[in-house]
Amino acid sequence: MATEDRALNASVDAGNQVSTLDVQRGSVARTPIDMTRIAEVAERASTMVEQIRAKLLAPEVRKLAPHYSTAQLATLCSVDKSHVNYRITKADLPTGKLSPKGGKREFSLSDARRWTRSYRQAKMRPSGQKAITVAVGNFKGGVSKTTSAMILAQGLSLRGHRVLAVDTDPQGSLTTLHGILPETEVDAEMTIGPLCDGSETDIRYAIRSTYWDGIDLIASAPFLFSAEFALPARQMRDPTSRFWDVLNAGLESVRDLYDVIVIDTPPSLSYVTINALWAADGLVVPVPPSGLDFASSAQFWSLLGDLGANLDKQEAHGARKTFDFLHVLLSRVDQADAAAPAVRQWIAATYGEYMLPVEIPKTTVTSNKAAEFATVYDVQKYDGSAKTYKRAADAYDRFVELVEESVVETWRSRMAPV
Repeated sequence: MATEDRALNASVDAGNQVSTLDVQRGSVARTPIDMTRIAEVAERASTMVEQIRAKLLAPEVRKLAPHYSTAQLATLCSVDKSHVNYRITKADLPTGKLSPKGGKREFSLSDARRWTRSYRQAKMRPSGQKAITVAVGNFKGGVSKTTSAMILAQGLSLRGHRVLAVDTDPQGSLTTLHGILPETEVDAEMTIGPLCDGSETDIRYAIRSTYWDGIDLIASAPFLFSAEFALPARQMRDPTSRFWDVLNAGLESVRDLYDVIVIDTPPSLSYVTINALWAADGLVVPVPPSGLDFASSAQFWSLLGDLGANLDKQEAHGARKTFDFLHVLLSRVDQADAAAPAVRQWIAATYGEYMLPVEIPKTTVTSNKAAEFATVYDVQKYDGSAKTYKRAADAYDRFVELVEESVVETWRSRMAPV
């Protein structure tokens, strides 16, 4: 028996050694990960996002817009603080509320927008003009595309414009920044999905108000991936249809209701992306100063140019797709990155007059607010360095101002006699 026991123990030891070696080599038999287990991971992730949002937004379950001081309101209206105080005495604009402590006056976002519309009339949409549609796009993720779209929507709204934000990315990041969870709170009737499959022809069914006064939202969710099959299927059923013009046609009925329409696009040249670009009057392309991002942007222009030329040939009467303006935005600029200056020069030499004269810094302000499902414009009070916050806020303000200038110029050019 002792011999048999020794033999058995030796066999077990050898098996353990083989098993350990197999584990080290990654060849040990494992339970296959089927779709049931994938669904379990999805449920865990969704639950975690819900918990994070509940913690960050407590005690409210929804995001709340910030309030503005008299000094901030004066800056938005391009007047002195003393002038705002004088205008308050006339009571023809919202007078805000005095805070319980210290007697400082605060204005709601709605109040601030009434002031900016009054003081910035020259930049408001002229009578008879339609909304200008701006698509924010790039074929690469992680370039601040969605953040740029959200900042643009918030900044233009804060300056008096009425904005429609359209999320066409199935990841739903723009939807998330509005405090809405794509996986659990968005249904098909809140997205462009019915427009793409042909069950709807007018986008108004999908428009929802948001926590931010002046911004309405068309949301997105992962199931919007189905639109990539619905659009070509429609084309196959009806060869006379124009798969690239579905979103553009669907937006037509609301272009009299908004001043600017901001579209966030997927990071790929998909059927949905094509629709977003062909619905746009202007294009904003964020490009970080890194070699890979620069190379990716080169592919963006090449593919867009080839596709556009082919679609132009299919247009009746020789119509061609044109943009009123095109802006390349230097984003996520890390001053500590030794390679950034060289890539910045490549970008400037390549894009020339299309490159905006502003750089969006990569700061702890933007990274922290992103972790909180928010942007710089959502900040009520920043706990970090005031200098760091101001650097980020000033850059975003300048970005919004530059795009607004292009929007206003587009309206003016359309009003000019031919």
